[in-house]
Amino acid sequence: MMPSAPKAFSRGISSRTTGSSLRANKLRIFDTLLVSTPRLVANKAAWKDPWIRSKIETIALLLKGAIEAEIKVGLKMNIREKDLPNLLQSLPSLRNPTVSGLSQSGWVAVETIIDEPVVRELIPRLKAFGAEGIIEYPLNKVVY
Repeated sequence: MMPSAPKAFSRGISSRTTGSSLRANKLRIFDTLLVSTPRLVANKAAWKDPWIRSKIETIALLLKGAIEAEIKVGLKMNIREKDLPNLLQSLPSLRNPTVSGLSQSGWVAVETIIDEPVVRELIPRLKAFGAEGIIEYPLNKVVY
């Protein structure tokens, strides 16, 4: 008789990024053996060639942007213009939030990029300041 899938793989080592496959298979992490980080390596001859070096630098820029995006989310919301100053005082951002006028006078749209762990505490405060239509979205890249 064949054992069920969870019993067949009762122990093992897994390389993971998000843990979603572990959760999907009702597995848990009980110890960390190794923590690794990505590395981009180029040989000296490639680095001396301006065209190849440019390509390597582009790849590095995009990889760094993807890594940085893992810990950030975007937030969009609408708010009355009269409530905007109070909202902006407590709204974190990379530099400054983007504020755009809406087709309905007296209202603006606000967009910002923030650290993901902050969002759970921030959204109720934004709502209290009068923000509506609050949208949280994941990011693919954040390039500085």
